[in-house]
Amino acid sequence: MRKALRWLLALTVLIGTLSTAGVATAAQAGQATDIKDQLLAIPGMSLVQEKPYTGYRYFVLNYTQPIDHRHPSKGTFQQRITVLHKDVSRPTVFYTSGYNVSTTPSRSEPTRIADANQVSLEYRYFTPSRPAPADWSKLDIWQAASDQHRVFKALKSVYTKNWIATGGSKGGMTATYFERFYPRDMDGVVAYVAPNDVVNNEDSAYDRFFTKVGTKECRDRLDAVQREALVRRESLEQKYAQYAADNGYTFTTVGSLDKAYEAVVLDYVWGFWQYSLLSDCDTIPANAATATDDEIWTSVDTISGFSFYTDQGLDPYTPYYYQAGTQLGAPTIQFPYIEKKYLRYGYQPPRNFVPRSIPMKFRPGAMRDVDSWVRHHADHMLFVYGQNDPWGAERFAVGKGARDSYVFTAPGMNHGANVAGLTADQSALATARILAWAGLPAATVAQAKPLARYDARLDVGDEAREHTLRP
Repeated sequence: MRKALRWLLALTVLIGTLSTAGVATAAQAGQATDIKDQLLAIPGMSLVQEKPYTGYRYFVLNYTQPIDHRHPSKGTFQQRITVLHKDVSRPTVFYTSGYNVSTTPSRSEPTRIADANQVSLEYRYFTPSRPAPADWSKLDIWQAASDQHRVFKALKSVYTKNWIATGGSKGGMTATYFERFYPRDMDGVVAYVAPNDVVNNEDSAYDRFFTKVGTKECRDRLDAVQREALVRRESLEQKYAQYAADNGYTFTTVGSLDKAYEAVVLDYVWGFWQYSLLSDCDTIPANAATATDDEIWTSVDTISGFSFYTDQGLDPYTPYYYQAGTQLGAPTIQFPYIEKKYLRYGYQPPRNFVPRSIPMKFRPGAMRDVDSWVRHHADHMLFVYGQNDPWGAERFAVGKGARDSYVFTAPGMNHGANVAGLTADQSALATARILAWAGLPAATVAQAKPLARYDARLDVGDEAREHTLRP
């Protein structure tokens, strides 16, 4: 009996102690009213720097992540994130570029539409968010989605209102994969110009695209310059060699200057339509055959960039090409207007752009799985494509099983397509759905207008869409 009483007394004291500790913890949490203190109170979160911006607080942070989410005990790495803080009473947009994260304050379109906070995440294995040493087998879409899931769970205690995932290009793919693996996290997804290469070896959709895009006059100009750059290969490669020597560029990864030269030239037509508008056709030499070498060089360099397939140009994008060659797939297109004698390599596979020390093996089931899931289970998802963007030739589609989900195309737009560029009725519908998914009042949703004013410094567009041939 005495033992029982002593046990009961001890239990009462223990409960009292835990209750007191709980009250103390709650009190401490209540004191952490400054947003920086709230963020840094999250286990694993550390501050890199805070930058001032009118109307916001902006933080660059590191968050401790498992290298392998299936085996969290096997090491960690620091993943960089940024927080553009408006107010904890506002919704939050979770932005991913699929590449590095910018440490300059910027705002995605859904963030402006909903006047929201924005959390931006650097994709794993893009430096500095790379484990050391790097086990490349842990770079896949599920591991990356799990990174995003952990960040969301950590920040949801601070930003308790609705969340929307977004991103452009590879970032749009990333937002889609996140939704596929963690469909209960987000209240909506806005994926811009997200490629969907379901069957990697079947790319005829791209070939059909290039026979119809823009006007015949523009297509003919571009085709002629691309062909002429290969006809004049010898003289222009001499210029390329001097250019590389002057800048200290090397070609170990791709294998040779010749391979790099052809890769740059074959990006030319694709790169034009990815980043330019039909009105830009006037900048293309009208008669390639009579153009000077400098004119051909300048046109190709402006659009494709002769520095890109150098070791120095490829190195920052090793994680992308690794994923393209293991899960995402990569397009291969034909060049019927170029005689075979001028083509030595054709479109080169991702394997050619990744150092040989990194093993790669393609897994064809990953994209089929995501495509099937989106078609049958998409819920609160919006896909926006540009009419003249090559990456939209293979795109996501929503089927009968989808709910409140849409695929829209912006007329005449390229890889920078957005909601504002849609037709008036589609733009209004898309804006209204974003506002609704953000959990805003019905009266606000009905107005279907962005809640935040345009800011030329913040609203600079998707930071992932740089001038290289990649999504």
